Amino acid sequence: MKKLTSSILLASLLLAGSTFAADNALIGVVNFTTCITDSKSGKKEQENMENVRNQMASLIEDTEKELKEIAAKFEDTELLDSLSPKAEEEMKVKYQALQEDLGRYQNQYYQVLQHAQYQLIQKMSGNIAKAAETIAKQKNLDYVINKEACFYIRSDLDMTNAVITEMDKAFEVQAAKKLSENSDAVLEAGAGSEKQ
Repeated sequence: MKKLTSSILLASLLLAGSTFAADNALIGVVNFTTCITDSKSGKKEQENMENVRNQMASLIEDTEKELKEIAAKFEDTELLDSLSPKAEEEMKVKYQALQEDLGRYQNQYYQVLQHAQYQLIQKMSGNIAKAAETIAKQKNLDYVINKEACFYIRSDLDMTNAVITEMDKAFEVQAAKKLSENSDAVLEAGAGSEKQ
């Protein structure tokens, strides 16, 4: 009985201590969605995802258009009467192949979009985490959490804009680095062609 009482007392003290520590913790929040929609890196990733979506949608639309054209030919009795049995069979085979292609393209479309969205979230999570860490150190925050996990937060603890600014700085540095690397590659390619 004494062991049980002392265990309960010890657990109560530990919980009280962790609650006291949590009460003194300074917690900032970040709106994850806003970081994606408003940061330069988020906009670039969304643009890349939209380009992929447009390419896949264009392929699907072209296939659907071709299917409609063949379906219209099947409804034209005069055209069907003028075709040889072999030509009609080829048209049916082409129609079937296009239907299969369309199904495959639609399936790929959803898979590619899901994968692109997953990659966007993963990449942006990393970018947001790095920026949030920098801001937390600057502002002496113990934690920076996603705003969606909170029912209420003081407005002065919302670090979203600061994190976006930090993300934009990192994006600019990365863009300048890529530009420099590309310039170096062009110069090296030009120097290589002069030697020949």
